[in-house]
Amino acid sequence: MTQQTDASPGRFAGLLRRAWDGLLAYALKFGVVGLVGLVIDVALFNALRLGAFGADGWAQSAIGAKTISTSVAIVCNWIGNRYWTFRKHRRRNYLGEFAEYVVVSLGGMAISLLCLWISHHVLGFTSLLADNLASNVIGLALGTVFRFLLYRYWVFGHHRADGLSNTARVEEAQRTLFEQPGTDATPRRGTRPGSGETPQTGVGRNQGG
Repeated sequence: MTQQTDASPGRFAGLLRRAWDGLLAYALKFGVVGLVGLVIDVALFNALRLGAFGADGWAQSAIGAKTISTSVAIVCNWIGNRYWTFRKHRRRNYLGEFAEYVVVSLGGMAISLLCLWISHHVLGFTSLLADNLASNVIGLALGTVFRFLLYRYWVFGHHRADGLSNTARVEEAQRTLFEQPGTDATPRRGTRPGSGETPQTGVGRNQGG
Protein backbone atom coordinates (compact mmCIF):
# COMPACT_ATOMS: atom_id res chain seq x y z
CA MET A 1 0.00 0.00 0.00
CA THR A 2 2.84 2.37 0.82
CA GLN A 3 4.53 1.76 -2.51
CA GLN A 4 1.30 2.47 -4.41
CA THR A 5 0.74 5.67 -2.42
CA ASP A 6 4.32 6.83 -3.08
CA ALA A 7 4.11 5.96 -6.77
CA SER A 8 0.80 7.73 -7.43
CA PRO A 9 2.15 11.32 -7.21
CA GLY A 10 5.07 10.42 -9.43
CA ARG A 11 2.81 8.73 -11.97
CA PHE A 12 0.46 11.72 -11.93
CA ALA A 13 3.40 14.11 -12.39
CA GLY A 14 4.62 12.00 -15.30
CA LEU A 15 1.22 12.15 -16.95
CA LEU A 16 1.13 15.91 -16.51
CA ARG A 17 4.61 16.24 -17.99
CA ARG A 18 3.68 14.15 -21.03
CA ALA A 19 0.46 16.13 -21.47
CA TRP A 20 2.38 19.40 -21.23
CA ASP A 21 5.12 18.35 -23.65
CA GLY A 22 2.75 16.68 -26.07
CA LEU A 23 -0.18 19.07 -26.21
CA LEU A 24 -0.61 21.76 -23.57
CA ALA A 25 2.58 23.71 -24.30
CA TYR A 26 1.70 23.79 -27.99
CA ALA A 27 -1.86 24.84 -27.19
CA LEU A 28 -0.65 27.71 -24.99
CA LYS A 29 1.74 29.06 -27.62
CA PHE A 30 -0.83 28.50 -30.33
CA GLY A 31 -3.29 30.51 -28.27
CA VAL A 32 -0.88 33.43 -27.95
CA VAL A 33 -0.17 33.45 -31.68
CA GLY A 34 -3.86 33.10 -32.38
CA LEU A 35 -4.63 36.04 -30.10
CA VAL A 36 -2.27 38.26 -32.07
CA GLY A 37 -3.85 37.02 -35.29
CA LEU A 38 -7.30 37.67 -33.84
CA VAL A 39 -6.42 41.28 -33.11
CA ILE A 40 -5.21 41.70 -36.69
CA ASP A 41 -8.28 39.91 -38.06
CA VAL A 42 -10.88 41.80 -36.03
CA ALA A 43 -9.24 45.20 -36.45
CA LEU A 44 -8.90 44.81 -40.21
CA PHE A 45 -12.39 43.32 -40.55
CA ASN A 46 -14.05 46.24 -38.78
CA ALA A 47 -11.90 48.79 -40.61
CA LEU A 48 -12.99 47.33 -43.93
CA ARG A 49 -16.64 47.12 -42.89
CA LEU A 50 -16.56 50.80 -41.84
CA GLY A 51 -15.11 51.80 -45.22
CA ALA A 52 -11.64 52.78 -44.04
CA PHE A 53 -10.13 51.45 -47.28
CA GLY A 54 -12.92 52.50 -49.60
CA ALA A 55 -16.70 52.40 -49.54
CA ASP A 56 -19.31 50.65 -51.65
CA GLY A 57 -16.96 47.89 -52.75
CA TRP A 58 -16.60 44.15 -52.25
CA ALA A 59 -14.00 44.76 -49.53
CA GLN A 60 -16.61 46.55 -47.42
CA SER A 61 -19.14 43.74 -47.63
CA ALA A 62 -19.38 41.27 -44.75
CA ILE A 63 -17.98 38.35 -46.76
CA GLY A 64 -15.32 40.43 -48.53
CA ALA A 65 -14.07 42.09 -45.36
CA LYS A 66 -13.86 38.77 -43.54
CA THR A 67 -12.06 37.09 -46.43
CA ILE A 68 -9.40 39.81 -46.58
CA SER A 69 -8.88 40.15 -42.84
CA THR A 70 -8.62 36.40 -42.32
CA SER A 71 -6.17 36.01 -45.22
CA VAL A 72 -3.84 38.60 -43.70
CA ALA A 73 -4.12 36.94 -40.30
CA ILE A 74 -3.29 33.54 -41.82
CA VAL A 75 0.11 34.75 -43.04
CA CYS A 76 0.90 36.38 -39.68
CA ASN A 77 -0.14 33.25 -37.79
CA TRP A 78 1.96 30.99 -40.02
CA ILE A 79 5.08 33.00 -39.24
CA GLY A 80 4.35 32.89 -35.50
CA ASN A 81 3.55 29.18 -35.45
CA ARG A 82 6.47 28.18 -37.67
CA TYR A 83 9.12 30.05 -35.73
CA TRP A 84 7.69 29.77 -32.21
CA THR A 85 4.83 27.34 -31.53
CA PHE A 86 6.06 24.45 -33.69
CA ARG A 87 9.63 25.61 -34.32
CA LYS A 88 11.09 22.22 -33.34
CA HIS A 89 8.91 20.53 -35.94
CA ARG A 90 8.99 23.08 -38.72
CA ARG A 91 9.62 21.68 -42.15
CA ARG A 92 12.65 22.07 -44.40
CA ASN A 93 10.29 22.46 -47.34
CA TYR A 94 8.73 25.68 -46.10
CA LEU A 95 6.76 26.17 -49.32
CA GLY A 96 5.03 22.82 -48.91
CA GLU A 97 4.50 23.57 -45.24
CA PHE A 98 2.95 26.94 -46.04
CA ALA A 99 0.72 25.40 -48.72
CA GLU A 100 -0.64 22.85 -46.24
CA TYR A 101 -0.94 25.54 -43.60
CA VAL A 102 -3.03 27.63 -45.98
CA VAL A 103 -5.27 24.65 -46.78
CA VAL A 104 -5.98 24.09 -43.08
CA SER A 105 -6.40 27.83 -42.49
CA LEU A 106 -8.85 28.05 -45.37
CA GLY A 107 -10.79 25.24 -43.77
CA GLY A 108 -10.93 27.23 -40.54
CA MET A 109 -11.88 30.35 -42.48
CA ALA A 110 -14.64 28.43 -44.26
CA ILE A 111 -16.07 27.45 -40.88
CA SER A 112 -16.04 31.11 -39.80
CA LEU A 113 -17.55 32.29 -43.09
CA LEU A 114 -20.24 29.64 -42.86
CA CYS A 115 -21.22 30.87 -39.41
CA LEU A 116 -21.25 34.46 -40.71
CA TRP A 117 -23.29 33.52 -43.79
CA ILE A 118 -25.89 31.68 -41.73
CA SER A 119 -26.18 34.57 -39.30
CA HIS A 120 -26.15 37.38 -41.89
CA HIS A 121 -28.09 35.89 -44.80
CA VAL A 122 -30.17 33.05 -43.36
CA LEU A 123 -31.11 34.33 -39.92
CA GLY A 124 -31.13 37.98 -41.00
CA PHE A 125 -28.84 39.38 -38.28
CA THR A 126 -27.17 42.11 -40.35
CA SER A 127 -25.82 44.46 -37.67
CA LEU A 128 -22.11 44.92 -37.09
CA LEU A 129 -22.45 43.33 -33.64
CA ALA A 130 -24.17 40.27 -35.07
CA ASP A 131 -21.49 39.91 -37.76
CA ASN A 132 -18.78 40.00 -35.09
CA LEU A 133 -20.53 37.48 -32.87
CA ALA A 134 -21.08 35.08 -35.73
CA SER A 135 -17.61 35.29 -37.24
CA ASN A 136 -15.34 36.28 -34.37
CA VAL A 137 -16.92 34.32 -31.51
CA ILE A 138 -18.78 31.24 -32.75
CA GLY A 139 -16.88 30.83 -36.01
CA LEU A 140 -13.56 31.59 -34.34
CA ALA A 141 -14.05 28.98 -31.62
CA LEU A 142 -14.96 26.21 -34.05
CA GLY A 143 -12.28 27.18 -36.54
CA THR A 144 -9.58 27.36 -33.85
CA VAL A 145 -10.17 23.80 -32.69
CA PHE A 146 -10.13 22.59 -36.29
CA ARG A 147 -6.90 24.42 -37.12
CA PHE A 148 -4.99 23.45 -33.99
CA LEU A 149 -5.62 19.74 -34.36
CA LEU A 150 -4.58 19.69 -38.02
CA TYR A 151 -1.53 21.92 -37.44
CA ARG A 152 -0.36 19.80 -34.52
CA TYR A 153 -0.91 16.39 -36.05
CA TRP A 154 -0.58 17.01 -39.79
CA VAL A 155 1.22 20.17 -40.92
CA PHE A 156 3.77 20.09 -38.06
CA GLY A 157 3.35 16.44 -37.13
CA HIS A 158 6.26 14.44 -35.73
CA HIS A 159 5.91 11.96 -38.58
CA ARG A 160 6.58 14.42 -41.42
CA ALA A 161 9.66 13.24 -43.32
CA ASP A 162 11.05 16.74 -43.83
CA GLY A 163 10.31 17.94 -40.29
CA LEU A 164 13.33 19.00 -38.26
CA SER A 165 12.45 16.79 -35.30
CA ASN A 166 11.94 13.72 -37.48
CA THR A 167 15.15 14.42 -39.40
CA ALA A 168 17.06 14.67 -36.12
CA ARG A 169 15.66 11.33 -34.95
CA VAL A 170 16.62 9.66 -38.22
CA GLU A 171 20.16 11.03 -38.05
CA GLU A 172 20.53 9.88 -34.46
CA ALA A 173 19.28 6.41 -35.38
CA GLN A 174 21.77 6.24 -38.25
CA ARG A 175 24.65 7.24 -35.98
CA THR A 176 23.61 4.61 -33.46
CA LEU A 177 23.31 1.95 -36.18
CA PHE A 178 26.61 2.55 -37.94
CA GLU A 179 28.91 3.64 -35.13
CA GLN A 180 31.56 1.18 -33.99
CA PRO A 181 30.77 -0.60 -30.75
CA GLY A 182 32.87 0.83 -27.93
CA THR A 183 35.28 -1.21 -25.86
CA ASP A 184 34.76 -1.78 -22.21
CA ALA A 185 36.85 0.68 -20.27
CA THR A 186 36.96 -1.57 -17.20
CA PRO A 187 39.62 -4.28 -17.57
CA ARG A 188 38.51 -7.80 -16.95
CA ARG A 189 39.66 -9.66 -13.90
CA GLY A 190 43.09 -11.15 -14.38
CA THR A 191 44.21 -8.86 -17.24
CA ARG A 192 46.34 -5.76 -17.43
CA PRO A 193 44.92 -2.75 -19.29
CA GLY A 194 46.32 -2.62 -22.81
CA SER A 195 48.16 -5.94 -22.51
CA GLY A 196 45.91 -7.77 -24.94
CA GLU A 197 46.09 -10.83 -22.72
CA THR A 198 43.08 -13.00 -22.16
CA PRO A 199 41.88 -13.37 -18.61
CA GLN A 200 43.24 -16.37 -16.78
CA THR A 201 40.80 -18.71 -15.16
CA GLY A 202 41.26 -20.97 -12.21
CA VAL A 203 41.25 -23.99 -14.50
CA GLY A 204 44.09 -22.67 -16.56
CA ARG A 205 46.26 -21.96 -13.50
CA ASN A 206 45.80 -25.45 -12.18
CA GLN A 207 46.67 -27.19 -15.46
CA GLY A 208 50.04 -28.84 -15.44
CA GLY A 209 50.39 -28.53 -11.74
